[in-house]
Amino acid sequence: MHLTALLVPSLTNQLAAVAGWLDKAEALAAERNTVADDFLPLRLAPDMFPLATQLRFLSFQAQEPLYRLRGESVPDALLQVRQEGRDAEENPGTWPQARARIAEASAALAAVADDAFDAAATAPLAHDLPMGMVFDMTGQSYVRDWALPQCAFHQIVTYAILRQAGVPLGKVDFVPHMFAYLRPGTMPGV
Repeated sequence: MHLTALLVPSLTNQLAAVAGWLDKAEALAAERNTVADDFLPLRLAPDMFPLATQLRFLSFQAQEPLYRLRGESVPDALLQVRQEGRDAEENPGTWPQARARIAEASAALAAVADDAFDAAATAPLAHDLPMGMVFDMTGQSYVRDWALPQCAFHQIVTYAILRQAGVPLGKVDFVPHMFAYLRPGTMPGV
């Protein structure tokens, strides 16, 4: 499989699932006569980041590879998304702002050409983190060992926070893209 064909659809599916969860969270908030903003400060454990951070980090992590794999610097506007995530405990922002970050990441992925990163698969990639650590990888190892796991982590924590808050989510909500492959007549109970 080519690198672009692995990265872009995987991240696109993850972001689409999250957007669906946010719809369900909004519906639950309306049912409870509250506002969806109330979900943003929720967290799984006291030493973990809140939902507001998870959503912004997911947006950042989904877009960062688009630049790293091209050998480009991550733009300041995207670095600001990461900073918003770091600042979300004091300033969680609003639900529409968090949703916009997920939509921005989805739009960025939708604009990627079919073979945009394929040539980068074996190219060296130095992945530097804000605290000074640098990982020497190839494009392929970066996607496999960093980009996809980072997005999966923030997606899973988002799911867990929303589920713990009572949002009616299940396995089917985690992989809604799989219904495109469902053989007709094999859905139980239909």
